[in-house]
Amino acid sequence: MSIIVYADKCTGCTLCVKSCAFNAIEMKPREGLPAGRQGTPRKLAVIDLDKCTLCGACIDACKKFGAIEIKTEKESSTDLSQFKGVWIFAEQREGKIQSVGYELLGEGRKLAQDLKTDLSAVLCGGEDIEEEVSQLFAYGADKVYLLHHNELKDYKSLPYTRAVAELLTKHKPEVFLLGATTMGRDLAARLAIRVGAGLTADCTSLGIDPDNKNLLQTRPAFGGNIMATIICPNNRPQMSTVRPKVFRKPDKQAGRTGELIKFNPAFTPEDLVVKLIEVIKDETSKVNLAEAEIIVSGGRGIGEAKNFKLIEDLAKILGGAVGASRATVDAGWISAHHQVGQTGKTVAPKLYIACGISGKIQHLVGMQSSATIVAINKDPDAPIFKVATYGIVGDLFEYVPLLTKKLQEIRG
Repeated sequence: MSIIVYADKCTGCTLCVKSCAFNAIEMKPREGLPAGRQGTPRKLAVIDLDKCTLCGACIDACKKFGAIEIKTEKESSTDLSQFKGVWIFAEQREGKIQSVGYELLGEGRKLAQDLKTDLSAVLCGGEDIEEEVSQLFAYGADKVYLLHHNELKDYKSLPYTRAVAELLTKHKPEVFLLGATTMGRDLAARLAIRVGAGLTADCTSLGIDPDNKNLLQTRPAFGGNIMATIICPNNRPQMSTVRPKVFRKPDKQAGRTGELIKFNPAFTPEDLVVKLIEVIKDETSKVNLAEAEIIVSGGRGIGEAKNFKLIEDLAKILGGAVGASRATVDAGWISAHHQVGQTGKTVAPKLYIACGISGKIQHLVGMQSSATIVAINKDPDAPIFKVATYGIVGDLFEYVPLLTKKLQEIRG
């Protein structure tokens, strides 16, 4: 889509300037137009396309004059009926499929059922990766496309993009889902450009429109203040990245089988210009929140950094990990490795205890999939209570030590 201003209709009234929340419109002299009153240069609305979000607020403000219009580009001539199937990207590291791949299979199965099509997984790797194929079948894949090449053993942007793009172009899936990990985000963006597809990042919900079968891709927008549902009606495949732990891993069905399709990608010298010399693991991060089954998190309500000792003591007795809200990380009270939320880790433990966390949407997006949520907060109207399984309206400095003490007594 594009937005234009009609010079013959614009009166220079500045209503559009006042309506724009993004400061994308200015009044500027336009060459070739007759001068205004008293011989002064006539000014018209000029829209900065780098700032404009095509929200339409200026069009509403200019209804009287009709000087601004959003034009929709001509629909794609691509035959969308050629595209069939729901695919997921099964990310692997060191020859092992990552949990997010199985989570995508669970959600992909629901989409495939709504579209009445099959569910496939794409797996890239070296010689030893074929051993992992059975796991994908067990977690729900009907087909597995195995891209087998030594250049795909470890992730490198160029070979992975070439190989997967070639596969997408040949087999034409209707939907392609990837994890919103470091690898998935890099690969998804490159693939979207390579195959001319739409891409929605960091989705928290997916569905199928029953009327036109478009993929409904919901994600936080405007800093998490609203939830936007995005569609891609004219291009295929419809691509989304999904954060780990947003969806639950399906139950494993041991012995389940499916169709294995081996695909040998062709690389050019330009695809192999980067050589992987060594993988250096980050030893500074000792917190694995994404895999923790119990998390105790502290928010601004703990008051100061030293009070995280209360959170740590409770987490220790429960055998869990310590989480934190963004406010405490920004305040320097705890490392960013502990942050849960839209700009931190997305988690889905069996038990999540939120202490002194109000529950803004940015934090809820990162933990609302937890099996059981316990919230402790003095404010009875705190948003965290809307998602909590159990809520304690009270002072965390009273209840957290009591809870820790009681657990210590129970465990001897």
